[in-house]
Formats: sequence, structure tokens, C-alpha cells
Amino acid sequence: MKEIRLHGRGGQGVVKASHIVVKAAVSSGTHGQFIPFFGVERKGSPVFGFLRLSSEPIRRKTQVYEPDILIIFDDTLVKLPATYAGLKEGGTVIINSTKTIAELGVPAQAGEIAIVDATGISENLFGRNMPNTSMLGALAKVTDLVSRDALFDEIAAAFGEQNRTAAQTAYDSVVITKKEA
Repeated sequence: MKEIRLHGRGGQGVVKASHIVVKAAVSSGTHGQFIPFFGVERKGSPVFGFLRLSSEPIRRKTQVYEPDILIIFDDTLVKLPATYAGLKEGGTVIINSTKTIAELGVPAQAGEIAIVDATGISENLFGRNMPNTSMLGALAKVTDLVSRDALFDEIAAAFGEQNRTAAQTAYDSVVITKKEA
């Protein structure tokens, strides 16, 4: 089982993105679970989500305290202590940013770091900061947890072809850095 924690802000599509991942996983024969967590329910407030994907049924129903993967939709959240908390040794961090790894303060235990300008992609295509489908494109490139085709089909079904384009653009432009063991 892989555990993923998502960090974003209200209005960036964290919840809908997670639903799309679960639908794509289930349609491909994988088990998926998403548990949203809202603090203050207003646009711009920090939002968390807990996602699990597994080849076996998922019985755990708790928050994700030690994620294998962090998906950070807004790089201003890296300053919050909870953002990187519990990341497993060798874990993966996917960040929406144009900053460097050093500027983002990625912890030493991260084994793989992926940076994509999801905000730039969404502003170019939609005229606003809606990075969710771009972040899913980056997730598809960085991991093999969900079939790329199934994920992109779910994106198109939920939001239309322009969002599939956003996902593909992120898939093609994400910069992946692997730390040597």
C-alpha cells in the first residue's frame, strides 16, 4: 500500500483531484481511498487530503502520518511544519513551484523530488490558478501507481479535454531529481 498526503489551498482542486485518482485506480483494478481534511472551510485556507492506493483491500481509515508521497499544490505551504512531517525515508515529493529544491526546503529523507509549474500551466490554459489536473499529470509521470491513460481519461471525463492537455503538459515538463543512496 502506498500512502499519499496532499497539501493545497481551498479552491485549488485537491479534493476533486483525489477523487479522480481513486476513480482511475479502481477502474484499473487497484483499491483506492481518499479522506479529505478541512480546517477553515474557505477559499485559500490550507486543505489536506489523505490518499491510499493498494493492490489489496484497504482497511485503514486514519489520516496519513507517514506518507510515501507528498503532493504539494502550493509552494507557500512548505513553510508550515506539518507539510513535510513524517515523510518516509526515500519518499517522493511532488511540488507545484518554479523554485529550486534548496528554496523549497525539501527534507533530506526525500529520495525523489519532482517540481512542475502547475500554476503556470493552469494560468496559461484557464486564466487562473487551478493546478489540480496538472499535478495529476506530474503524479502520473513520477509514479506508476495509476495507469496514465486511465487517469487522463478520468480527468477528461470530469473536466474536459483542456484539462487533459494540462495534465499532459505537466507530464511532459515535470523535472524529476533522484537523490543517490
